[in-house]
Amino acid sequence: MASDTDPPKPQTQRYKCPACYKQFNRKLHLIEHMKISYHSVHQPRCWVCQKHCKSFESVREHINNPLAKTNCSKIFAERGCNHCLRVLDSPSALDEHKQMCRLIAPVPLGTKITPCIESNVGSIMDEMQNGKVQRAVAMDCEMVGGGSDGSIDLCARVCLVDEDENIILHTYVQPQIPVTNYRYEVTGLTEDHLRDAMPLNEVQEKITKILHNGESVGRIPPEGGMARLLVGHGIHHDLDCLRIKYPGHLQRDTAKYRPLMKTNLVSHSLKRLTKTYLGYDIQSGIHDPYEDCISVMRLYKRMRGQDHQQVVKLDDGKANCGFDSFRSTELDKRTPDELYEISISDYKCWCLDLSKDCNRRS
Repeated sequence: MASDTDPPKPQTQRYKCPACYKQFNRKLHLIEHMKISYHSVHQPRCWVCQKHCKSFESVREHINNPLAKTNCSKIFAERGCNHCLRVLDSPSALDEHKQMCRLIAPVPLGTKITPCIESNVGSIMDEMQNGKVQRAVAMDCEMVGGGSDGSIDLCARVCLVDEDENIILHTYVQPQIPVTNYRYEVTGLTEDHLRDAMPLNEVQEKITKILHNGESVGRIPPEGGMARLLVGHGIHHDLDCLRIKYPGHLQRDTAKYRPLMKTNLVSHSLKRLTKTYLGYDIQSGIHDPYEDCISVMRLYKRMRGQDHQQVVKLDDGKANCGFDSFRSTELDKRTPDELYEISISDYKCWCLDLSKDCNRRS
């Protein structure tokens, strides 16, 4: 006689990614997912559920979109900071936090015709003796147009600031070819600003001296030595217009830093990044290089200041060495959490810059 009830169906084992929480029917599929996802402690994540995302914009979408987890959305709406995406312990703690997280906009220099502003910059060795290392320098340029149609970008103004937002160098720059479009609506510059401007070759020498900081040109060691980190937004374009070459591993570009990019890995404007992460408006009229320098330095320091806990090494000492160091049979024996410990990021997190500065002091 047939039973009135069907026997229970065996449950299919599912393999869950410990970083983004995707689930897979086969262990092999989880391993392949982990290989191409580059999950690590450095990825942006939801402060509530700890889900890893490719960028902070992805975290915002996870929290705010209609399909987001109800718990994450509700908690963030009550105690979450819209700038740094942290979740505080209470609404009152959030109010206090916002006073520090939302910054005051810098006062622009304006477009007065002033002589070159230049301050003495001590070497990193001098700064180490004083107990404070200022390794990073932010730079921004304003461009005018050259060529028959004014489409050739020519650097006409440059500004560099240190980590304490002090001006290291500010000067107008004499372009090497005639200016055909001053782009006044954006730059606020006229022929008068550039009449007695500093020649480009002299600007190059000053900037190179600041950046190399005593290191020989062309012989900067892989770890940077005494050379400074150059922070900017679209910094490669500024360097091209200045005709200066600087090692890529010493550049910190907010336009290309993975956590600050859009979900599809397209760059945000500096104006958008500043409003989103720092809480104030820039570039509402004429673009001011000092204002942009301060904003890009603040963005860099906010990203650099993130506290990412380190993964505890596996017994075999292979944590943080990547999947290429393991055979397929070895990976198949690992738990999802152990696979996460093996995974490494596909970009360099700026929080690691602080550890390098600490090594300089020791």
